[in-house]
Amino acid sequence: MSRRTLKPPSWLPLDPYILALIGTVVLAAVLPASGTAAEVAGGASTGAVAFLFFLYGARLSTAEALDGLRHWRLHLTVLICTFVAFPLLGLAGRGLVPYVLTPQLYSGFLFLCLVPSTIQSSIAFTSIARGNVPAAICAGSFSSIAGIFLTPLLAAALLGNSGGGFSADALLRIGAQLLLPFVAGQLLRRWIGGFLTRHKKVLGLVDRGSILLVVYTAFSEGMVAGIWHQVTPARLGALLGAEALLLALMLALTWYGGKRLGFDREDRIAIQFAGSKKSLAAGLPMASVLFGAQASLAVLPLMLFHQMQLMVCAVIAKRRSRDVRDEDPAAGAVAREAAAVS
Repeated sequence: MSRRTLKPPSWLPLDPYILALIGTVVLAAVLPASGTAAEVAGGASTGAVAFLFFLYGARLSTAEALDGLRHWRLHLTVLICTFVAFPLLGLAGRGLVPYVLTPQLYSGFLFLCLVPSTIQSSIAFTSIARGNVPAAICAGSFSSIAGIFLTPLLAAALLGNSGGGFSADALLRIGAQLLLPFVAGQLLRRWIGGFLTRHKKVLGLVDRGSILLVVYTAFSEGMVAGIWHQVTPARLGALLGAEALLLALMLALTWYGGKRLGFDREDRIAIQFAGSKKSLAAGLPMASVLFGAQASLAVLPLMLFHQMQLMVCAVIAKRRSRDVRDEDPAAGAVAREAAAVS
């Protein structure tokens, strides 16, 4: 008799990195850093955040980003979805406090609405669905650049003191840890771009390891401060429900809104996947700078939303791909050729 291995459905992506994040949270709960260890972890986390944004700047091709400006209507639509529609829905969520969400969870919910879009998963899902892949690349890049400036400013305006207390000193700290390393990476890209390309896999591990360090430090501070007694299973369930509604609204807005604006199918796919997502890689380091000791609760909604968007968008992308094959067996090839030259 053949032995059958139980595997999760193909539409249910169990991201190994999410499992690593969960393991890091468990480690912080069991062995939180305190005292001198907390100081060392905090210093290492600060350096890791600066290094992450240096790598973001060094990897971004300015020439490719400028080439994508010719499709400005699509990119502007994604930016409006990311930094206008999402924040407005986040503000509407204020009505869920205190009966559904605690004030601390709501701050994290609103923060996830201010984070820039993803690049990698937007590209992957756009490709699977036979959408405009070059447009998804540029849209994600523009959102990441804009997020370095807009996310801290929006957080200062909308979160106020719940974001750890924003002041001139806080904004200077944000600039020093996020903006200056990014600019330095852009300036040095000419000399180190080739090295980064050749060692892409190794640096990818460095990226993820740095973010795990940020998560460990943030959740350790939360454990030491005793803030986790505020999160009950019922509150977590309510948070998941609110995030499911948020994602559903943005998926509908980006798809049907793109149709109303006259975009073709390939562009609407790029808009939907780039305009409905939030970046865990950019959001976690930003939260550690913006929220300080409250960062653990602030990043929890973002971590949950990240996995939810992967699962839902995987289903949608495969359905869009099947729709193309059902309409015309040759449509998939035509769509790929169109995306390559658009």
